[in-house]
Amino acid sequence: MSRNIALTIQYNGARFDGWQRQGNTDRTIQSRLEAVLSRMTGSPVELHGSGRTDAGVHAAAQVANFHTDCNLPCPDIMRYVNQYLPRDIAVTEVREAAPRFHARLSATGKRYRYRCRTSPVPDVFARPFVWELGVGLDVGEMRRAAALLTGRHDFAAFCGRRIKKSTVRDLRSIEITESGGEVVLDFEGDGFLYHMVRILAGTLVEVGLGERCADDMPALLAGRDRSRCGVLAPAEGLCLMEVTYD
Repeated sequence: MSRNIALTIQYNGARFDGWQRQGNTDRTIQSRLEAVLSRMTGSPVELHGSGRTDAGVHAAAQVANFHTDCNLPCPDIMRYVNQYLPRDIAVTEVREAAPRFHARLSATGKRYRYRCRTSPVPDVFARPFVWELGVGLDVGEMRRAAALLTGRHDFAAFCGRRIKKSTVRDLRSIEITESGGEVVLDFEGDGFLYHMVRILAGTLVEVGLGERCADDMPALLAGRDRSRCGVLAPAEGLCLMEVTYD
């Protein structure tokens, strides 16, 4: 009987072309995992991820699943894949999932973290994982703007491409903390559009820099115009922290 195996995966996305398998490159997280799993099982494996992270974006807890007739116990699967994966990808959990579990379709929420380095002194060890701003941010104004963005809204203005499906999402919370020369933005919602977190981060940073007003957020949402929102924050500052399921 076919098994449904769920994986929790962490990766440093710096040298990869994103999560999703692509025909013109094998430098994606999905393709590297599928290659190792296919070799392990002796047959082609199709891996379903909870979502697509962009080129350069990291994950602390991406979730994926695949179906297989392989009878290896879960601890042996984890040992095998970690032995052959590149050092910037690791599987941290392998478990038996319900037959109908699907990493993307079964997900009820996600949490992303965006890190901004505000200290004028760079941190060479953090550099691959932060947006190096080098200047302070008005965190109070950023929080005020974040409160106006939180909730169930049409986020078309914060989407990096036009899509035919609904652009309404429930942005459950945006938490902004400041510590150790960094400002950290945590976004939690039922789902996110293409580039949505990075556009939100770029817009909030512009508020923090005094380049736009916190009170403009409702008008940005209502206008549904990407060109009126902030810059696309660099990929290296973003990390998928958690995927939630019922």
